Amino acid sequence: MRYIIPLATILLLGSCKNDTQKSTLNDYFTYNVENSIESAGVKMIPIKTPVGEFKVWTKRFGKNPKIKILLLHGGPAMTHEYMECFETFFQREGFEFYEYDQLGSYYSDQPKDSILWTTERFVEEVEQVRKAIGADKNNFYVLGNSWGGILAMEYALKYQQNMKGLLVANMMASAPEYGKYADEVLSKQMKPEVLAEIRALESKKDFSNPRYMEILIPNYYQQHLCRLKEWPDGLNRASKHINNEIYTIMQGPSEFGISGRLAKWDIKNRLHEITVPTLMIGAKYDTMDPKAMEEQSKLVKKGRYLYCPNGSHLAMWDDQKVFMNGVIQFVNDVNKENF
Repeated sequence: MRYIIPLATILLLGSCKNDTQKSTLNDYFTYNVENSIESAGVKMIPIKTPVGEFKVWTKRFGKNPKIKILLLHGGPAMTHEYMECFETFFQREGFEFYEYDQLGSYYSDQPKDSILWTTERFVEEVEQVRKAIGADKNNFYVLGNSWGGILAMEYALKYQQNMKGLLVANMMASAPEYGKYADEVLSKQMKPEVLAEIRALESKKDFSNPRYMEILIPNYYQQHLCRLKEWPDGLNRASKHINNEIYTIMQGPSEFGISGRLAKWDIKNRLHEITVPTLMIGAKYDTMDPKAMEEQSKLVKKGRYLYCPNGSHLAMWDDQKVFMNGVIQFVNDVNKENF
């Protein structure tokens, strides 16, 4: 009989633990949609623009009033798909986060008016998304990669009063310096004959020639965009779904430098205005100079630098553990005010 009470206590404690875990999971995956159809967190958010109202695709994961992270994909006009790698990492941490296709991207509305494709207009779009997801200065984190990093920095310069933290992955604060790095450093790592053929095609503006990408993919993209031998399914899908019209208008025809509307974009001398905790992420093989990313972490008021020694432009994939561990540590530190 003397074993009955301890055994009962153990069973009771185990039951309480399971009930608590179940309750926590129920809270995390309940999005207050009792009277509507569940859609796995997907919501089309209406966005007002100078030429009318459109809708953008978002997908919510989790419920956490203290941490709401909005992911800003690159391109411009890529898709959220290549950022799906955040799903397992962020859900394990209990973060609330949102995948999001910016206007013009595959899963969102795709208006044709070219006046929409400016950083200023995209910043206002992000602000409308923030309001729609109920985020504010106490919980709102913006994580942007590549073009998404440009958008994240621009958003912070105008609306940082609504933010808790900023994460800029693999994006220099100066497009001219990015172009210079591609021209003076990365291009010289190519074989001379390969570079000569690329330059010849560019001089003719023969970007639609299949040979252009045929050369760039093995000699540039696989070296500096994503170094995995087999590209992730999400990246392949995003590459198929890119809106090339918007991409070319803003970025130019390729990642090998920049020549579109963003060619003269430069906010480096304004980084000191960013006062929210900021993480700058650079990588050894990136299209962006990792030393410039480190410098940027010192130019903002409260900066931290994360270096991915095996990563490229998509270090979230090819140096995943370093990247994700650093991002998670940063978010947790800011949340705990240990920054």
